[in-house]
Amino acid sequence: MEEKKTLLTYTGLKQLEEELHDLKVNRRSEVAGKIKEAREQGDLSENAEYDAAKDEQRDIEARIEEIEKILKNVEVVVEDEVDLNKISVGCKVKLHDFEYDEDIELSLVGSTEADSLNGKISNESPVGKALMGAGIGDIVEVEIPAGIIKYQVLEIQRNI
Repeated sequence: MEEKKTLLTYTGLKQLEEELHDLKVNRRSEVAGKIKEAREQGDLSENAEYDAAKDEQRDIEARIEEIEKILKNVEVVVEDEVDLNKISVGCKVKLHDFEYDEDIELSLVGSTEADSLNGKISNESPVGKALMGAGIGDIVEVEIPAGIIKYQVLEIQRNI
């Protein structure tokens, strides 16, 4: 069974690569130092610092494995080649929200880069799915548990 490709923008790819490098180079040696210090304190059975360091080491190794898995199946969206006639991953869109009668800006990114507090929504989210393929002037309806939200696409730009 082929694993699902992970969509990333170039910026998201660079951030993951930097995080992986930091985890492997800096954090691993930092935690190894903590474990060494804790071992030198003697009895490991009642050593909270040792347990905490081992837990941190386990978390770091799990995150390294997770990032490596993402990078192994990554598909990078080349933002320079994004079609500005329709919404796709790598676009920044300006929408009119009919419910609140205000204009909002959102960036469409792959699920691993999503950060709704910073206006980055996943192409797999309900809003992202509804927006995919829409063009300027289109009215998009998004079904959410509270009802239906309507947006009008005002502008499509590259997410650079």
